[in-house]
Amino acid sequence: MTDNLQKKWVVFVLATLCCLLWGSAYPSVKIGYVLFDIQTTGARVLFAGYRFTLAGMMTWLITRAYNKKNVVPSGADWRNIISLGVVQTTLQYVFFYIGLANTTGVKASIINATSTFFAILFAHQILKNEKMTRARIVGCLLGMAGVIIIQLNGRQIDSSFAFSGEGFLFLACIASAFGAVLTRIYTRKIDAMILTAYQLMIGGGVLIVVGLIMGGAITQITIPGLFLLGYLAVLSATAFAIWTILLKHNPVGVVAIYGFMIPVFGVMLSGLFLGEAFLSLRILVSLACVSVGIWLVNREGGKQQEIQ
Repeated sequence: MTDNLQKKWVVFVLATLCCLLWGSAYPSVKIGYVLFDIQTTGARVLFAGYRFTLAGMMTWLITRAYNKKNVVPSGADWRNIISLGVVQTTLQYVFFYIGLANTTGVKASIINATSTFFAILFAHQILKNEKMTRARIVGCLLGMAGVIIIQLNGRQIDSSFAFSGEGFLFLACIASAFGAVLTRIYTRKIDAMILTAYQLMIGGGVLIVVGLIMGGAITQITIPGLFLLGYLAVLSATAFAIWTILLKHNPVGVVAIYGFMIPVFGVMLSGLFLGEAFLSLRILVSLACVSVGIWLVNREGGKQQEIQ
C-alpha cells in the first residue's frame, strides 16, 4: 500500500482531486454566506467551526468503521493533535473565512497558491531530508509565475490590497504551509486518519468558541444551505484525509507542489458559480506554468525517493 501511495500517477490523481475539492470551496463558502445570510465576522468564523467540526466527526466515523473499534489517540499524541488542529484548522480558517469575505473568489484562489511555496520553504528549513534543489526552485518559480500571470489585469497586476482581505489570506497560507510540515512530522507516529479526524474536530471546536465569543450567530437556516454545509464538510473530510495520507508517505515538496492547482480550479469554479470573469488566455498560460512546475518538482522528488 505504501509503495502505491508513492507512485507518481497515484500522487497526481489523489492530489489533483484534493485541489479540485479545495478549489470548489471558494465559491461554495461565498454561496454559503448568502444562503445563511452571514454578514458578520463572528458568524463567518462560527460557520467555519460548524463545517470543520462536522468534517472531523465524519472522518472519525469512517476511521472507526475501518478499524472496527473506537479510535482514541494515546496520551502522548494529544499535544501534537491539538497543536495541528489549532494551526491547520483554527488559525488557517479564521484568516481564510474573514479574508475571503473581503475579496473576490478569483483573487482568493490565486493568493492561496503562495501556501505551496511556503510549504516547500518551511520543509527545507525544518525537515532534514527536504532539500531545496534547483528543480524545486525552478518549479516553484514557474508556479508563482502562473499565479502572477493569472492576476494580470491588462498589462498591470491587480494590486489592490486590504489587510482584512488579501492580508488575512496570506496569513492563512502561512498557517496552511506550517500545518503541512507538522503533518509530515506527526504522521510518523500517529495514524493519518486518526490525526485528521481529531485535529479537524478540535480545530473546528475552537472556531465555534471563537465565533460565539465574537457574537456570531446563524439565524437563517434553509435546506439548500444545509446541503451546502454538508458538501463543505464532506470535501474537507475527504481532502484533508487524502492529503494527510499523501504527506505521510511522500516528501512535502512532492505533494505540496500540487497546491498550485488549487487557484486554477478556484478561479474556474468561481467564474462558473459566482459569475466572476475567468475565461482568457491568462488561464491557459497560467495552467501551463503550473503544470511544468509540478512536473519539475515531481521529477526531482522521484530521484530523491530512489536515493532514500
